[in-house]
Amino acid sequence: MGNPGRRYGVTLHNAGFLAIDRVAESLGVRWRAAAAASLGTGEIDGRRVVFVKPMTFMNLSGDAVAPLYRKHADGPEDLVVLHDDLDLPVGAVRLKRGGGTGGHNGLRSLKERLGTADFFRIRVGIGRPPAGVDPADYVLTPPAPELRGAFDAAVDAAGEAFADIVRLGFDKAMTRWNAKAREDNKCGKTPPDTPGGNILLAPGASSGGSISRKEARSQDDNEEV
Repeated sequence: MGNPGRRYGVTLHNAGFLAIDRVAESLGVRWRAAAAASLGTGEIDGRRVVFVKPMTFMNLSGDAVAPLYRKHADGPEDLVVLHDDLDLPVGAVRLKRGGGTGGHNGLRSLKERLGTADFFRIRVGIGRPPAGVDPADYVLTPPAPELRGAFDAAVDAAGEAFADIVRLGFDKAMTRWNAKAREDNKCGKTPPDTPGGNILLAPGASSGGSISRKEARSQDDNEEV
């Protein structure tokens, strides 16, 4: 998930875009316009994968995903969403089945338009903003220079986690990645603290546009990004 256009290309909120673009590139996926989204298809271990990059802004992700979800998926277990997560440190990647939106406007839009939040998620940690910085502004900035390496590594790992879901199924993939996280913690490879987890993927890139702080918030959570 993310916002289209060069302005947002390497921002924290576009972690999902970056991850899915790397997977698609490795598979030689070619994109085509499909209503409010960019669409591509590929195969991983013989299984057909439908990639969806919403050309709406984050807050309207559900508008782009909903019609394609109904066309290609049999239920929420056929949808994998890659997205940034303020509640995980930069560099962390976690897999999750269903749950709340956690103040994430893209997840909220998906839940509203799909009528369910039981889809699978790959959460890419971006950490909390420094003191005094509004989360809605923080997510629209690139990672700090000292965190760039950890952020890029997490983006790559999110793509690997997705491929594992396709190959192994969600439960086995989640077990594998949770075990990896525990091992990293045991070995002291914990992510650094910030200054202050047929298949559809919600993310991509397009052209132009901007998003205001007002647009980056909603009324149903205390903190929306």
